Amino acid sequence: MNTNRRRLLAAMGTLPMGFAAPALLASATREITWDDLIPQGVPYSMIVGQGEYDEANDIWLPEFDENAHRFVETLDGESIRMPGYMLPLDTGGDGVREFILTPYVGACIHVPPPPPNQLIFVETDTPWQARAMFEAIWVTGTIRVRPLSTNLAEIGYSLTADQIEAFEW
Repeated sequence: MNTNRRRLLAAMGTLPMGFAAPALLASATREITWDDLIPQGVPYSMIVGQGEYDEANDIWLPEFDENAHRFVETLDGESIRMPGYMLPLDTGGDGVREFILTPYVGACIHVPPPPPNQLIFVETDTPWQARAMFEAIWVTGTIRVRPLSTNLAEIGYSLTADQIEAFEW
C-alpha cells in the first residue's frame, strides 16, 4: 500500500490492521524552513533591496521587488512544523494567543521588516507562556497563504497553531 493511500485511510479512520495510525499522521506534518516560503528560483537577495531612509519619520523603509509578494501556493492548507522567533501581538494573563513568527530576532521592530513571504501571522487556542519577546520556538499547525497588512509589517502567511514548543539550542 503506498504512503499517500495509508495517510488517507488513517485520516478517515479506516486504516487496515497492522498499521500504526499515529505514526502515519505525524509523518503528514512537514518540517520546513524559511527558504521554503519563497518560490523556487527566487533568491532572497532579489527580494530585498537596500531600502531608503525616511528622514521625517526617522526610519528605514523597506524596498521589496514583486517577488516579496509571491508565495508558495502549494503550502496552502498543509500541516507544517517550523522554527522562528515570536513577536507577541495579543498577550493576556493566560499567555500569548496571537503573534508574528519571524525569521530573526528583532524583525518588525527594527526596520525594515522582512518581506511578506518571510512572515507568518500565528493564532493559537492554547495560550503560550512566553518567557520573553522574540523567544525562539517551534510551531506546528496548518499554514495558509493569506496576505495581511498590520501596523508592523505586511505578512504573507497565516498559521493556526496546534502545538508550540520552545526551541532548544
